[in-house]
Amino acid sequence: MEPSGYVSWVSGPVVRARITGELRMLEQVQVGRHLLVGEVIGLRDDVATIQVYEETSGLVPGDIVVGLGRPISVELGPGLIGGVFDGIQRPLEALAEQSGDFIGRGVAAPALDRQRRWGFIPQVQVGNVVSGGTVLGKVPETELVEHRVLVPIGITGEISWVASEGEYRVEEPVARVRSADGERELTMLQRWAVRDHRPVAGRLSPTPPLITGQRVIDTLFPISRGGAAAVPGGFGAGKTVLQHALAKWSDADIVIYIGCGERGNEMTDVLIEFPRLQDPATGRPLMERTILIANTSNMPMAAREASIYTGISLAEYYRDMGYHVALMADSTSRWAEALREISGRLEEMPAEEGFPAYLASRLASFYERAGRVTTLSGREGSVTVVGAVSPPGGDFSEPVTQHTQRFVRTFWALDKSLAAARHFPAVSWLDSYSGYVDDIA
Repeated sequence: MEPSGYVSWVSGPVVRARITGELRMLEQVQVGRHLLVGEVIGLRDDVATIQVYEETSGLVPGDIVVGLGRPISVELGPGLIGGVFDGIQRPLEALAEQSGDFIGRGVAAPALDRQRRWGFIPQVQVGNVVSGGTVLGKVPETELVEHRVLVPIGITGEISWVASEGEYRVEEPVARVRSADGERELTMLQRWAVRDHRPVAGRLSPTPPLITGQRVIDTLFPISRGGAAAVPGGFGAGKTVLQHALAKWSDADIVIYIGCGERGNEMTDVLIEFPRLQDPATGRPLMERTILIANTSNMPMAAREASIYTGISLAEYYRDMGYHVALMADSTSRWAEALREISGRLEEMPAEEGFPAYLASRLASFYERAGRVTTLSGREGSVTVVGAVSPPGGDFSEPVTQHTQRFVRTFWALDKSLAAARHFPAVSWLDSYSGYVDDIA
């Protein structure tokens, strides 16, 4: 591919390049001879500012920058459930086969297996008029999850051909749609830009409760399906333990767990324990309805920022199938720290405690993607977001906790003294609250 520019300046994960071709804002790029994954986050005259999601050691002025012509996106299709991905949706198992236990720079693998065949059962017929979000067919993804293959957003037309029931790879066509723009083949694989909200037909009131299986929460501080909750607590207060319990015992259909900047030993515990856990409702392995996104503290810092958006995009995709999804983000404080470091590299004016001035708007854009909705296909689905917050020293007056409180309606404050007394979950009865009590009642 022709270079779109050349590196002129490097500062940690932030790179500036002199543009010689065409680059767009938020376009995904490849940087240097290792083809490091990056994203354009600023354009000024003929200079592009790029956020690189991999280690930039060894980059030098003059290295090429290649634009891919699309934003940072996730691959959507059968095969996501049970997967373990990094912050930019690279499957860690495939990366380990290529580079060993430590991920090498420039190592890439598709999120979805291109060779695996999936049993496709069509749900439309020739002559049917379809639009974005319509269910084309069904695929038994696991014993617990029926994957509903959706028409990609933005496509409307008449079905001119549909594949018969059988086994197909994700890149093989399963239908054709005829529209005013011509005929287009549809596969089980589609892409979605992680920073864009997936559209819905309408939003519903958050009245049905999400049963968490934790008596102190369900009785005193409940959360609704499609709600947003924060779990602040100091080191050792039990944030991760509580989120593990919610993942296992809540009545959500799909669980997405994001380890954002967490210590490696904690994520190791998640990767070891989750496959062993049984779904209490069915007795099947919990991983048959779970997706894990692991971006530990020793991984490239910039990828923490992407991991949150990767997780919420996958949650919205399963919501659009008509499922109730619970997303656990552990922790949003590490994500905010990544924003702070990148902001410092960009030499932006710092706000309170060095965080960027746009911290509040970034938190708002994340939590507002929670909700109970009517999907484009007329089904009901929801995304419930539970974000852990790790205030330094357990100080709830710090900026991330304070801003988060503005955008969530449930606040499960953890008390370290209760945790020290082995009282779990260590939810403080005095500092916690729920704004969903009247809606649920």
